[in-house]
Amino acid sequence: MTDSQDTGTAASALGSAQAGEAPLASAEAPDAAPATTAATPSAEATATAAPADGNPVAPAPAGARTAAEVVTPEIAARLTRGVVSSGSRTANHTPFTGEKLADLPESSPEDVATAFERARAAQERWAKVPLRQRAAVLLRFHDLVLRRQAEVLDLIQLETGKARLHAHEEVLAVAVTARHYGRKAPAYLRPKRHTGVVPTLTKVTELRQPRGVIGQIAPWNYPFELSVGDALPAFVAGNAVVMKPDTETALTALWAREQLIEAGLPEDLWQVVIGEGPVVGPAVVAHADYVSFTGSTRTGREVAQGAAARLVGVSLELGGKNAMLVLADADVEKAAAGAVRGCFSSAGQLCISIERLYVHESVADDFLQRFAARTKAMRLGNSLAYGADMGSLVGERQLETVTRHVEEAVAKGAELIAGGRPRPDIGPLFYEPTILDGVQAPMAVCGEETFGPVVSVYRFRDEDEAVALANATPYGLNSSVWTKDGRRGRAVAARMRTGTVNVNESYAAGYGSVQSPMGGMGDSGLGRRHGSEGILKYTEGQTVAQQRLMPLAPSFGLTDEKYAQLMTRSLRAMKAFRLR
Repeated sequence: MTDSQDTGTAASALGSAQAGEAPLASAEAPDAAPATTAATPSAEATATAAPADGNPVAPAPAGARTAAEVVTPEIAARLTRGVVSSGSRTANHTPFTGEKLADLPESSPEDVATAFERARAAQERWAKVPLRQRAAVLLRFHDLVLRRQAEVLDLIQLETGKARLHAHEEVLAVAVTARHYGRKAPAYLRPKRHTGVVPTLTKVTELRQPRGVIGQIAPWNYPFELSVGDALPAFVAGNAVVMKPDTETALTALWAREQLIEAGLPEDLWQVVIGEGPVVGPAVVAHADYVSFTGSTRTGREVAQGAAARLVGVSLELGGKNAMLVLADADVEKAAAGAVRGCFSSAGQLCISIERLYVHESVADDFLQRFAARTKAMRLGNSLAYGADMGSLVGERQLETVTRHVEEAVAKGAELIAGGRPRPDIGPLFYEPTILDGVQAPMAVCGEETFGPVVSVYRFRDEDEAVALANATPYGLNSSVWTKDGRRGRAVAARMRTGTVNVNESYAAGYGSVQSPMGGMGDSGLGRRHGSEGILKYTEGQTVAQQRLMPLAPSFGLTDEKYAQLMTRSLRAMKAFRLR
């Protein structure tokens, strides 16, 4: 994740809507509410004609509503009730048009301290709740998310500008994570028996104790999955969470908190603070017992330094320059379709999306032709409805980075195969999905993370060359390998220096398989989410060893020398019996 979209350094259940308050969209129905559009296009957008050869625009459905109708002042007030603030105000905006969505409470460093104080008191009580009861909260939350998904899909789209199908990926990811830890947490956290230093005489049990209060700094690009999705295992492990979401996407995270409280989470257990990253972020790190951060590599280093100074643990999911390899025997049509998903989901604003495409020279022309055709046919749109293939960038800084990377590459000799221009006729931050050929150092797009809908295509002659090129980066988050031979694909995958590798898929197979760890190598981060590592990181391992019958010392009249001889013979016997 690039610095240009960073998030900064470092008891009673409530219904999602109180009596007399309007729910978001259709509170109890699946995502079948009337289609809506984000807002009336700005004057500048309506005055700008669409290019004749540009990506088509997904038509807005009839009966559209504006953002102001979706996020009313009453709804904003309801969602922000839980934000710890002394009275200052800020606001967030929709990338679709740039208009303000809601006034939000703003937190100070003193408010952060208050949030941690409240969370600590709640955590002491929560840790005493039986584990299976804590897990049951996640399973109820799972059902609420699926039943009320139309609400959160509207919020995700309005706050991030992404297409609805890409917003739905977040719903799927959160539901899968809730189900997984709701079912598996008791097994991950149960007391485990181990062989003691002297079998039968030493009884050993490993316990997992909650760390306390987790400080979570969540990004804007996946505001549902990377907020509550990372918090769920922390809660079920017995912790509290103080979270700083990105201000521009705070409503989505607050909606998740509201649903989780209705599912049975104590209200004070999840504290939310909102404010500028350099102001609020360090305060979160300064009070946390463990820090969970998703953002840029630069800021991740600062967060790690702050946590290290206090000797608290940290997990970091950071930037990436992810590669996709299309081998000579790949199904070119499927690979081209997979590249569209991998490169342009959420307008490329996905930490694990593909920015480098390495294609075997024997299939490169065929692949590029198919990939370009699919890319040029992608429909852009800003409606709160299914139908668009790609949405908007999130902010001016993202648009500036994308524009700079593309224009510099073309000026230095790269060939523009598709896209390469903004689309103000749709919205102020739209940019067409872009393919570049002939990219080489020192073009910025060659090595820097773009974090936008831009991919560079390179050709290779053999697999050794492809693997070496893909690994020639300090990042190591995600990669993708395409081949008709599954065994061959897995062998190539094992040589990739990335935390996840997808064979014949771009990112969803690895990320969605939540029983397995997900995270980065090198400059892409520390620690893992998902699987056992994704929950055990929120705990401290504790060993309870009970010695029985005789001590680990000379006894029963043994001299020191006789005791040493006895223990030596015992160790040799244990090795002979293959004890571990």
